[in-house]
Amino acid sequence: MPIVDKDVERLKNPEVLAPRRQVIGRTSVVPPEPGVYAWYFKELPSKLIVRQDCWQQDNKWLLYTGISPSKPPENGKPPSSQNIRKRIAYHMRGNAYGSTLRLSLGCLLADTIGIQLRRVGGGNRLTFADGEALLSDWLDENAFVTWITHPQPWRVETKAISSLYLPLNLDQNSSHPFHQQLSEARKSAKTLATRLPVFSS
Repeated sequence: MPIVDKDVERLKNPEVLAPRRQVIGRTSVVPPEPGVYAWYFKELPSKLIVRQDCWQQDNKWLLYTGISPSKPPENGKPPSSQNIRKRIAYHMRGNAYGSTLRLSLGCLLADTIGIQLRRVGGGNRLTFADGEALLSDWLDENAFVTWITHPQPWRVETKAISSLYLPLNLDQNSSHPFHQQLSEARKSAKTLATRLPVFSS
């Protein structure tokens, strides 16, 4: 079995599925290294996701993979200094402007947990404003992460997206049956947000 295929199998059969409290803060169990991470969820964020097609482990469903850092640019610009510890923590406690995963989850869960995408600050950034805390609470209850370290994580990510049913991945995943629904949910939320006044706490 090629090495990259073995890496994907490790994401499917994780040694650890860490909850939110274990991957944020100074005591994070995630190493500050380049690598690939996979997100498992106890509850699906949308009834339109076909549960039977998702990979299941310990009564949790694999819905998303990501990497850090991204592939180095080919235009001579310096590569990213990010790592999987920083990136996973941001997904868990950041905001939708800096996390495509939080943006997708929040758009799918908006009616369920009572949040709405809004313009914030100078009006150019879109987040769930005071609803980000509610989204973090949902992640605290439902999200679990596993990871592998890898010097070229983009190679593993491409293989994972092409071989697994990952409804929350949009990039490199346009043929996925949930791609259109997720894209439309995000577009609708953004369109509405631009029509509303800038959020003021």
